Amino acid sequence: MTDRLVLRARRWLGLCGVALLMGALAPVPAGADPAPIAIAVFDFELDDFSGGAGIAGDHAADLRYLDQATSAARKLLAESGRYRLVDVAGADSEDAKARTLHQCNGCEAALAEKLGADQSFVGIVTRITRTDYVVRFQIRDAHTGAVVLARTSDLRIGADYSWARGAAALVRDKLLEGS
Repeated sequence: MTDRLVLRARRWLGLCGVALLMGALAPVPAGADPAPIAIAVFDFELDDFSGGAGIAGDHAADLRYLDQATSAARKLLAESGRYRLVDVAGADSEDAKARTLHQCNGCEAALAEKLGADQSFVGIVTRITRTDYVVRFQIRDAHTGAVVLARTSDLRIGADYSWARGAAALVRDKLLEGS
């Protein structure tokens, strides 16, 4: 009789294991949204190759326009429902504070991971001349450092106040709409 109980218990446990496995492997139901990706969106950075690089008085305006570009990108990502923003204010890095993450060969991925993010986002405005700009972003997997996505958009005959518009268009068209 003991053997019979053991056999029943094994069958029952086997069925429970199959049921658990089936639940774990079941596809996400149609219409159900996957969990948002935790992303650390660092402040946009300026890479200035223009002849006017370093002109006194322009730095404050540049920072204001970079902040606007950062805000536009964060807003779109948060509103998309695909991403959950992770606060980057606690990033303990001189590169993050100096807005030079684009020069650190992927160090932002480790920073993002420490902050609890799954991905890092670094946006860069490259000023070629006073009216020619390139806006780009790079997203890395915070756990591996691998580049997930990198996109670039040119702004020609523009002005520095258009950086936020360029950043928003790039995020919307090349990331959120998947172009």
